[in-house]
Amino acid sequence: MSISINTMRVGRQYKIVNYGDVFIFETLKMINDDDFLIKDLTTLETYKMSELYEYGKGKDFMIEEIDE
Repeated sequence: MSISINTMRVGRQYKIVNYGDVFIFETLKMINDDDFLIKDLTTLETYKMSELYEYGKGKDFMIEEIDE
């Protein structure tokens, strides 16, 4: 089940699906109420979560927490 951005927590791992692309990441720091600094667990790059959906949210947009 998809969760909303405002229920995400720092230090947890999540998966975002948007326009068929899948991103698995860990939240490092809360920047403001609806944006996080994240670490991509595939490439190990850090960037803002808002960069994942800066061009819009597709019909398949979904955020899920990954159980460790």
